[in-house]
Amino acid sequence: MTKRTSGGAKPRIVLAAAEHNRLSALADAASGTMPDVAAALAEELDRAHVLPAGRRPSDTVVMGCEVDFRDDVTGKVQTVTLVYPNEADISQGRISVLTPIGTALIGLPVGKSIDWITRNGESKRLTVLQVREPAAADPVSA
Repeated sequence: MTKRTSGGAKPRIVLAAAEHNRLSALADAASGTMPDVAAALAEELDRAHVLPAGRRPSDTVVMGCEVDFRDDVTGKVQTVTLVYPNEADISQGRISVLTPIGTALIGLPVGKSIDWITRNGESKRLTVLQVREPAAADPVSA
């Protein structure tokens, strides 16, 4: 059974080519152990606008960035850092892209909202309020 929300079309997401490639490999690798989340990530990657090599999206959730978002159901604002699974630590607000909320956040621009489904099957909606670049400068863009 495919879980869908009734929020209409999903907003456009943007990813850099290198990040898209790395996330695609991650989704493939996780397909055997975490098929639902891996499939959701692959679906997001399939609909992403991929920027040419050397270009990065601005004001958009990318790997390693800190993001403020609002849970549109409860109104609660949270700040998290989106990371790869091996860097995840929920106690420090570091959430994996291989979680339902991490998959919902990736590539989402500031001001845009998306509907997503929790691991418990609950429908949620979030809106990205602010994105801050990773603390360490990216050597590619430095």
